[in-house]
Amino acid sequence: MCDEISASDELEILRQRGMTRRQFASASAGAALTLMLPPVANALDVVEQDVMVPTPDGQADCYFVHPGKGQHAAVIVWSDIKGMRPAFRAMGKRLAQSGYSVLVVNPYYRTHKGAVISPGDQWSDPGVREKLMPHARSLSPETCVTDGRALVAWLDQQAAVDTGRKMGVTGYCMTGSYTLRLAAAMPERIGAGGSFHGGRLATDKPDSPHLLAPQMKAAFLIAIAENDDERNPAEKEKLRAAFDAAGVEAEIEVYAGTKHGWCPPDSAVYDEKQADRAWSRLLALFERELA
Repeated sequence: MCDEISASDELEILRQRGMTRRQFASASAGAALTLMLPPVANALDVVEQDVMVPTPDGQADCYFVHPGKGQHAAVIVWSDIKGMRPAFRAMGKRLAQSGYSVLVVNPYYRTHKGAVISPGDQWSDPGVREKLMPHARSLSPETCVTDGRALVAWLDQQAAVDTGRKMGVTGYCMTGSYTLRLAAAMPERIGAGGSFHGGRLATDKPDSPHLLAPQMKAAFLIAIAENDDERNPAEKEKLRAAFDAAGVEAEIEVYAGTKHGWCPPDSAVYDEKQADRAWSRLLALFERELA
């Protein structure tokens, strides 16, 4: 999870690259951000729009992007702790270009509409954590499920969504657990989930996500940062045991050399090679399970 160690990792990576915070912020904003993501082979033309999705707690501002023609399996994308921002829009668009109707969600819609931080801001930057934490504390396992149900219902009403195919869901950092919780809450609708450097997937608490495995009918990709695994090596074993006992298919892997937060392209610890490998595994999962 994001903490003081994550902040130290960011500063060390920037030092190794010979970059200041300001230089990295400039390099990871705008058009440069899109260039950091590998191109999509045979990319489809897509339609993009900002939408408001009704939930029990208000209107969630989201980014909806899908191929311009036909109906496609839907995918919900939850951001990491830094919230909705250009990096996740770019990731959502990349997924849509591969043939999915994608809804990128602002998890903080209850307390803030739009981006909470500026492009290029990092967890290690002064004031960023203090700005983000009040919004993160507004979320809970319960809001994950109530929001998720509302997002699924909205997607099922869209012409670009093939309701005959199950949905996928992805989560990063604090929302990695959301993939498990929503799959358990809506097994009839969620067919695949991807957790990237997700936190607290298997804890000793009675509401731990891994304990929900018997309620799931989805397959999973669990992509773990190497330094997260070093701090909590037993978590992957608890996940594997729970999934195996429940008959849940899951690819659980520690990605060598990665730091917590390595997947979004605007992260100071972004690892392009490993992020793209995890992305390819996600596409393989979706192609298999959402067909």
